[in-house]
Amino acid sequence: MNLSIRYLMRRPVGYWLKAMGVLLGSVALATAVTAAGPTGSLMPHLSPHKTEGTVNCASSTCHGSIVPWDGSNVLQNEYTTWVRMDKHTRAYRVLLNDDSKRIAKNLGLEEGAHKAKICLDCHAHNPSGPRGERFIQSEGVGCEGCHGPSGKWIGEHTVDGRTHAENVADGLYDTANPVSQARLCLSCHFGDDSRFVTHRIMGAGHPRISFEIKTFTALEPAHWKVDSDYIQRKGSYDPLRIWAIGQALAAQQILDVVSDPKRRDGLFPELVAFDCHACHHPMSDKRWNARLGTGPGVVRVNDSSLLMLRAIVRATDPGASAAFDAQVRAMHLAVSTGKKPAGKTEIDMVRELSASIGAMLPRLERQGFPPATMRQVLLALIDESRESSYSDYAGAEQAYMAITNVSNDLLKSGTLQMSDGLRKNMAELLKALANDEKYKSDAFANRLLALRNVVAAQAR
Repeated sequence: MNLSIRYLMRRPVGYWLKAMGVLLGSVALATAVTAAGPTGSLMPHLSPHKTEGTVNCASSTCHGSIVPWDGSNVLQNEYTTWVRMDKHTRAYRVLLNDDSKRIAKNLGLEEGAHKAKICLDCHAHNPSGPRGERFIQSEGVGCEGCHGPSGKWIGEHTVDGRTHAENVADGLYDTANPVSQARLCLSCHFGDDSRFVTHRIMGAGHPRISFEIKTFTALEPAHWKVDSDYIQRKGSYDPLRIWAIGQALAAQQILDVVSDPKRRDGLFPELVAFDCHACHHPMSDKRWNARLGTGPGVVRVNDSSLLMLRAIVRATDPGASAAFDAQVRAMHLAVSTGKKPAGKTEIDMVRELSASIGAMLPRLERQGFPPATMRQVLLALIDESRESSYSDYAGAEQAYMAITNVSNDLLKSGTLQMSDGLRKNMAELLKALANDEKYKSDAFANRLLALRNVVAAQAR
């Protein structure tokens, strides 16, 4: 069985499956710059175009076929797959359950979660533009919630000779672009400056946010087929590239939250950007260990995606690795201890690291991940444990998802072979993550060392 899927089907991390249907959004409107993907298209919920409703996609001659069509360049059963299997259809219904009612009460949302903007922004398609008479918000996150309001393109997108670029120009959101795709998914599954799952929302009872785009895409029932026609119309598709871009954007978003003076809660910074378990553990649990020179008793920025990005840089751009590692360390020291170069503020250090990550994105968009590179990524992910980098649960869970994803790809390529040792070590890694409140970094690190030996032995 696919290692990632097996992991997410287990408790308590199977809880993430629930998180796919239990996400709250929030607050301020974004600017067109931050809300637009690299192709310039606005996020679907911010588009000025008219939302027509998913029923317009449901005809059996459009996307509502029961089975895929033979000879068609698209499956034609995309709507059917969504309505039958996709957890996004249940997102709105979650707002009516007892947990959501309690969260709404704790947040003072008198209208209820099912009517509050901060909830609807991610639990449904909540468009800023006009709404057609056939739009039904209670359907959850429907077609237009990801592909953009269809008012301008729904009638034209089936015309012979119509290009993907022309559809995008008319408001179709470019999910085929890996940066656009990752930005869209993260805008709900973590948040951006148009909708955001704050620490206050989680304090009211919302589950902790944990997301990794490649794993969640694997859980998503596929309603597309990557074939020669897809590649011709939309370009190449490399899931590991999307994972790398997703990690870069997630790290950048956390840093942007830390550096944004508007995202504060009274005297406190927005705590959702920091390591949850630094505070959320029993006082009797003496879990601190030395890492990055920040010292005990300080709350560290949630660097789970930064750890993944460090491994990506080490494997794909070794010449830049030392400088990037130094910049990450300098950011942590500045935020946690106030130590920084003369003439610079802590915010300067955070923003400079975010800018460096932004500068990586064009290279990551071009980056290929052949088996040799995937193997280097796998080893780099494992070797992060040598610096106690997985002392935090958030980093360990991201590492597990990444390691299973890369391992699965290597298994498919034939570069890595399934063995009793591989199977046993992956199971033990899963066991070490069974309870976030009882996570022991030493057990996780020791199992990673054993896994490295298995991977290295297969190379000999």
